[in-house]
Amino acid sequence: MTGFNINIRDKMFPLKVGNNEKKNVIFKNFDLKIPTGELLCIFGPSGCGKTTLLNIVAGLDNKFNGFITYNKKILEEKISYLFQAPRLFPWLTAQENIEFPIKKEKNCKKISNNLLEKIGLKKFANSFPNKLSGGMQRRIALARAFSTNPEVLLLDEPFISLDNKIADQLRKLLISLWKQKKPIIIFVTHDLNEAIQLSDRILFLSNLPAKILLDYKINIKRPRKINSAAVSSLKRLLSASVRL
Repeated sequence: MTGFNINIRDKMFPLKVGNNEKKNVIFKNFDLKIPTGELLCIFGPSGCGKTTLLNIVAGLDNKFNGFITYNKKILEEKISYLFQAPRLFPWLTAQENIEFPIKKEKNCKKISNNLLEKIGLKKFANSFPNKLSGGMQRRIALARAFSTNPEVLLLDEPFISLDNKIADQLRKLLISLWKQKKPIIIFVTHDLNEAIQLSDRILFLSNLPAKILLDYKINIKRPRKINSAAVSSLKRLLSASVRL
């Protein structure tokens, strides 16, 4: 199978209790395969290792035993990471923020213009982040994540704290951008409705040490409305299956 192979034999986090230090086990013999082009949502309780998993995949946390490969090779680049906050550079315009990771490429301007058009913010190209709404800043951050044409895109609750209408617009935008070249997406969320609306597959994690409680493939045709009968019905089924 082509795609992503994540094998974490063990990942521990030092925890200080009084004068003593003990190691909290986050992952133990954790194995996950993600086929090329899949949009995978990871769902689980707070503190179960979801963000830690993204950081390991991104190469930001290498203190673990195991390996991660992409198409049977070590993945060294072509990863984009979108955090909970937009993390735009305040001294750069909207367009310059999108161009930042690709500024050395010859077609940099063409890529950024195309993305600004797709996210509906072309007339705000020269605006600085402090002149943009929260939803607009998230759109710029999403466009920047796609500007590098990533093979893997990591998203850590990128639409949290937004009102439902704006969050729904951004979910639709994410699907629209993803469909063009279909990178692997690993999307962390606390919102089961969001997971069902977006994903090809949902991975339900347990409390620590994190184990896969349920690996469920979504068979509802896109586009999916977050409050539709099909989504609501599946939410009830999954909630009962993993006792949410």
